[in-house]
Amino acid sequence: MNFRAVRVTYALSKSRVIAEIKECLLLAVPLAGAQLSQAATTFVDTVMMGTLGSQIIAAGALGAATFFLLLNIGSAIVSAVSPLAAEAYGGGRVEPVGRVVRQGLWLSVILAVPVTLLIWHSGTLLGLMGQEPENIALAEGYLRAIAWGYFPGLGFAVLRSFVSALSRTRPVIVTMICGTLFNVAVNYVLAFGKFGLPALGLAGLGWASTLSLWGMFVALAIYILSQPQLRVYGAFANLHQFDGKIFWELVRVGVPIGVLAGVEGGFFAFATLLMGQLGTVTLAAHQIALQSAVVTFTISLGISMAATVRVGQLIGQENPKGARLAGFVSIGMAAVFMGIMGIVFWIVPGTIVSLYIDTADPANAAVVSLAKTLLGVAAMFQLVDGVQVTAAGALRGLKDTKIPLLIGILAYWAVGLSCGYTLGFVLGWGSVGLWWGFAIGLAVAAGVLTWRFGKMALHSGEIV
Repeated sequence: MNFRAVRVTYALSKSRVIAEIKECLLLAVPLAGAQLSQAATTFVDTVMMGTLGSQIIAAGALGAATFFLLLNIGSAIVSAVSPLAAEAYGGGRVEPVGRVVRQGLWLSVILAVPVTLLIWHSGTLLGLMGQEPENIALAEGYLRAIAWGYFPGLGFAVLRSFVSALSRTRPVIVTMICGTLFNVAVNYVLAFGKFGLPALGLAGLGWASTLSLWGMFVALAIYILSQPQLRVYGAFANLHQFDGKIFWELVRVGVPIGVLAGVEGGFFAFATLLMGQLGTVTLAAHQIALQSAVVTFTISLGISMAATVRVGQLIGQENPKGARLAGFVSIGMAAVFMGIMGIVFWIVPGTIVSLYIDTADPANAAVVSLAKTLLGVAAMFQLVDGVQVTAAGALRGLKDTKIPLLIGILAYWAVGLSCGYTLGFVLGWGSVGLWWGFAIGLAVAAGVLTWRFGKMALHSGEIV
């Protein structure tokens, strides 16, 4: 055996892995930071609603849940710009990158028109869902204000996908942090009527979000137009020209991503309804554990976005082995990070719970105890959740979205929900059983998606 050749091969493999880790971190850190910034905006809005009164926070939560669910689904659809632009960029094809971005903006407009009308008239839908008339009136004022932010929200998602596909992620996080700070300031001014302006209450929070979304969209557009390296792609040139081939490719890749976002969001919403059947204590503990998991999930989501870009770029370079390595490095990074977070959840659950509720108050003892137990289950939940979302991101880099959608539906609803219901209600484990159902469903998704990526990356021309 030629041990020298083995050592050289090992050294080359190690150096490639290290290089890929660095590339992934350069993309993932800003994107994860941007996701955290977006989560911070929602948190600040909730806190501001709370200062306006209990009915305001109830109506505001109703309106915010409606708007941001629709925005997340739409943003997921237009995020198809990322793998298509990354592949063209990796292959050194300048003109197709610009065409992808332009058709992404077309798609944003086509999605925004009906959804904005839906948001505008959502009061009627909330009434059909049995919500209280007072809450509907307040939520409708909020929704009619924030509805005007739907298009710039999608437009920003398109431009974010564009610059990320070119490995220029720093302006994304800068723009989102500035947008968050702007939103906080305008929330205060419009909600409470400062500087001689009328106090708009909950509707003021909606207008603040609209102004923030428009500000981020315009700021990122100005950045793109001001950079010679980005102007060459002509992202805003000939916007009136419709390119059916690229547009329908975006639809083909993007719609399953959007549907999967809705499926996953619907899964946790339905699970929350089931928790409500188990009582107020159970629901409160569930919300504490779930919100804690959401915060760490945003980091994995940033790594997932980085995986999409890196895999797409390397496929564009006709380097499927490199794409496979990039995907598995990203999945490994997510697993390590979420594994560490799982250990934190396991070791210091009391400290985490104290961020949400007064753990010293005897009246909260039941909620605190159950929340600690759920965080123990969430330790396992964390690991598999990070792996599955990153594996899905890597598959998007291969433009493989239809089969992952089916895998998600089966894993979340068929496996996760049925296991959770059986453990929680049939066997009497309650909320702990439901959470173990989450973990089982996500573990199935993580295993199958990772296996599919390993197979597809080496056969990128055969993706179905």
